[in-house]
Amino acid sequence: MASLIHSTFQPNTNPEINTAILEMETINRLPSKNKVVRTQLEDGVFLTWQDLCVTVSNKKSGTKSILQGLYGYARPGELLAIMGPSGCGKSTLLDTLAGRLGSNIGQRGEILVNGRKKALAYGTSAYVTQDDTLMMTLTVREAVYYSAQLQLPNSMSKSEKKERAETTIKEMGLQDAVDTRIGGWGVKGLSGGQKRRVSICIEIITRPKLLFLDEPTSGLDSAASYYVMSRIAGLGQRDGIGRTIIASIHQPSSEVFQLFHNLCLLSSGRTVYFGPASAASEFFTLSGFPCPTHQNPSDHFLKTINKDFQQDVEQGLAGAISTEEAIEILLSSYKSSERYKQVRKQVAEIYKQDHGELETKRSHASFLTQCSVLTRRSFVNMYRDLGYYWLRLAIYMALGLGLGTVYHNIGHSYDSIQARGALLSFIASFLTFMAIGGFPSFVEDMKVFERERLNGHYGAAAFVISNTLSAVPYLILVSVIPGAIAYYLPELRKGHEYFLYFALVLFACMMLVESLMMVVASIVPNYLMGIITGAGIQGLMILVGGFFRLPNDLPKPLWKYPLHEIAFHKYAYQGMFKNEFEGEVYPNNKAGGPPIITGEEILRDLWQAEMGYSKWGDLAVLLGMIAFYRLMFLGIIKANEKVKPMIKAFISMPPKQNTQVTVNPSSTPLHREMI
Repeated sequence: MASLIHSTFQPNTNPEINTAILEMETINRLPSKNKVVRTQLEDGVFLTWQDLCVTVSNKKSGTKSILQGLYGYARPGELLAIMGPSGCGKSTLLDTLAGRLGSNIGQRGEILVNGRKKALAYGTSAYVTQDDTLMMTLTVREAVYYSAQLQLPNSMSKSEKKERAETTIKEMGLQDAVDTRIGGWGVKGLSGGQKRRVSICIEIITRPKLLFLDEPTSGLDSAASYYVMSRIAGLGQRDGIGRTIIASIHQPSSEVFQLFHNLCLLSSGRTVYFGPASAASEFFTLSGFPCPTHQNPSDHFLKTINKDFQQDVEQGLAGAISTEEAIEILLSSYKSSERYKQVRKQVAEIYKQDHGELETKRSHASFLTQCSVLTRRSFVNMYRDLGYYWLRLAIYMALGLGLGTVYHNIGHSYDSIQARGALLSFIASFLTFMAIGGFPSFVEDMKVFERERLNGHYGAAAFVISNTLSAVPYLILVSVIPGAIAYYLPELRKGHEYFLYFALVLFACMMLVESLMMVVASIVPNYLMGIITGAGIQGLMILVGGFFRLPNDLPKPLWKYPLHEIAFHKYAYQGMFKNEFEGEVYPNNKAGGPPIITGEEILRDLWQAEMGYSKWGDLAVLLGMIAFYRLMFLGIIKANEKVKPMIKAFISMPPKQNTQVTVNPSSTPLHREMI
């Protein structure tokens, strides 16, 4: 085992890694009882894959092969780089190893963790996506500290979690930007390299033993790429943990290339080379494709195997050959090389070695802690994001002022009955309709939630509860202030108890629209299509709500049953109408009729309201709809978690051949226990 670990280290220009290597060589000469670092590496995660094939199903073109017969391994204390031209299967291989393949993708082959077909416990592995999906309103310190509170167990004190967050920030060199907001569209904040390091901080806060990174240098200049990758490479043996790091990377600079321990070079889903990164140039030279002097080796490798742009490749004195021929020569050379035999032998040795028992359970923050932390984080995000509620509040106040002045002092005459009904229906319809404006901000929250949920930070129930609780104060504010302007200027029914009910109905309608848009977001994640879909649904509800077309006049097969019954506008109209007219009397202008008309007669005959229950019954229905839509959103997310794997298992290869091992924390029993 000691020889296995010792052989993994290659010459490196990174001072931090070189220091660790020297320390390792020194400790290997000590008595076994003092070899602490060796024990730490032996406790790490060895990942191997054998005859790995991945195919994607397409109804039109049938089955397409993405990865074909791959063999490889990743060991503690090492950085494995997956390289290749665009479309070669880098991200697919990374997702396969991390257990993140889509439901329409089939897999065959073995992926073993420490020689076993077992899933890792929560917190043992982490995945850093290519896109930095972060809350742009938070500072670096806040983002990392909130993550620490969410992921670290309750047994750790707040001071310990804060210290862990500060240490992690320093590890990634972000101490000078701790109080800088992350930033995003329209808001200046961190640079691209700093955002990438924040994403890494959030994922390594639990000190995972296995770290996946998808294109960590994407969009960065050469200097930023080197700095980020040197920090990542330094994580391999930091704080007493021998981490296994696997990163897909497109075209690294020569300095970045020297940081890699092992290299997996792909072309069209096949392995061109797997082995020490420092020996790749020698392999290409022996195959007849020497790297020109003063040229970046990675540039030479990719130029040689990139068949997107057909070109002639120089091969010594033999003259120019096509890229296709060059790839076939390299594939054949690798399959017949001693290096390929060593890879398969190394995989077999790792399988035979006794690496100890895998962690089966790691402590996690409790459900109540997660709800509390997420509520505070969401509240801060809503407070700082002007587009979430503040801009909407300003628009609502302007609309309320417009309604108040248009219907100012409408009086108590017979003609005011229709005016009051029109005013209340406009408030219940179009004022709440504007709640769609917060959909883009919610979609951004959903992106953060999807990333954190896939990495097992918390469950869907905690997100739904926290989003609901954090939104309540702002929705109350948005309901009371514009509602008071639109209620008192026209001089609607006097009495604070009536205004309180009016504000409660307005609040319920706004929260109900947000709940409805949550359901839409879970089905249509694109914010532009989501707004269109949500607007269409609300437009239909307004149409059949019972004001623009009275309930008894609606066609029964579809519009009255069931659309009129499930449209929340029906209960909003009825509740506001009952609140305004019930118990009141108005002069009757109809000739030959009684001198006055009661509010009950107005409700029953003019608005055709259902009088079998009070206005509080209408409010209760609205509150019940809020709970229903929120639970529907939760159910859709939970169903996707269970249905997608079932679909994937159905369309993938036969069960006897399909031996996928998922190392994604979301698949572990611990994660499934989360609500």
